[in-house]
Amino acid sequence: NIAILGDLQGPKLRVGDIEGGEIVIHPGEILTFTNEKVIGNKERIYVSYPDLHEDVTVGNTILINDGKLEVKVKRILKNKDVQVVVTMGGILSSKKGINLPDTKISLPALTKKDLADLDFIIEQELDWVALSFVRKVKDLKILRDKLDKKKSMTKIIAKIEKPEALENLRDIIVESDAVMIARGDLGVELPVEKIPLLQKQIIRMCLHRAKPVIVATQMMESMIEFNKPNRSEITDVANAVIEGADAVMLSGETATGAHPTLVVETMRKIILEVEKSGYHYNREDELAPQPHSPSFLSDAICYNACKLAKDVNADALIGMTESGYTGFMLSSYRPKAPLYIFTKERTLVNQLSLSWGVRAFYYDEEESLDDIIFDQIDILKEREFLKTGNIVINTGSTPVPLHLPTNVLKITTVE
Repeated sequence: NIAILGDLQGPKLRVGDIEGGEIVIHPGEILTFTNEKVIGNKERIYVSYPDLHEDVTVGNTILINDGKLEVKVKRILKNKDVQVVVTMGGILSSKKGINLPDTKISLPALTKKDLADLDFIIEQELDWVALSFVRKVKDLKILRDKLDKKKSMTKIIAKIEKPEALENLRDIIVESDAVMIARGDLGVELPVEKIPLLQKQIIRMCLHRAKPVIVATQMMESMIEFNKPNRSEITDVANAVIEGADAVMLSGETATGAHPTLVVETMRKIILEVEKSGYHYNREDELAPQPHSPSFLSDAICYNACKLAKDVNADALIGMTESGYTGFMLSSYRPKAPLYIFTKERTLVNQLSLSWGVRAFYYDEEESLDDIIFDQIDILKEREFLKTGNIVINTGSTPVPLHLPTNVLKITTVE
């Protein structure tokens, strides 16, 4: 089962068209940014941010083209233009992105383009939608409200790529269905030396809240041109796996790269090798279910199911879910046994593929819990995932017709 993700562009700031396609700017030169749509030159440059003059203050840094160029705000003019002085020069080309690391921007989380794209995502019933440049919980609630109004089952990924998001990180993780560590813009707006530990911290926080987490951006960048990755890129992918990420993501490598199939194959080999021989992440040693949590009892079942699977060296761990919560929770404990999740929600079958180690199946029978458990074991036997004598850990809920949260843990020997 393969999930499809729709990525909303978000409020990406850019310069406009430049005269001749590019100009060279030098340290010490004075430029003027304007919200008037002019062809840019050494005098005035259009910036796609109408409130730039209101949000920046004198001394703020403005980064252009992923931080390759840098200017500082010198003066806010009465005509709403912003005068800047170049501190790091180079070639300024048309349509290059702008980052404001010192500024809390006031643009809405969803642009007009995003709203149109969201309608398409809902219409096509995509499994996941990623919200770019999340700054606060309100951004996610606005998106979720729009999905709920359309009765969409699409789940939300919060892309962490703004310093402001880090101030609200815990609440953002709780509100989202999954998280993407988008290291591109994050690495531009923060000192680069902070990114590795931030990545590790975000992964751990997501695991503790049973939210799938994706590590993205520049993982195999050199393979856009070359047929082999750099040694540092190999280590980067391996570290993401070791730290506990559910998924790693490619972008330019497969979108515009010369070797899209080869880069996927190479990344897959790295992941398999690390998981086969060097993967020891075990969440149960770090955080047991929390008594204050509203899902404490279900969490305790999932926690003990994974612990029991380890203690008895189980051949499979089988869960059932309607909302996806049990699947995400069991996965977050990184059980050593193969994890199979059954659900009657067809959208979840794909959505759960984002979670570490999950193999999901559509199942809509409503018999007694014992009959359901034996039926699911038979399904896995038919597909040769299980055989006679295997030990299986099952989770479920009873009474079955009430569709309660997970409240049953059972150990079964396959007959």
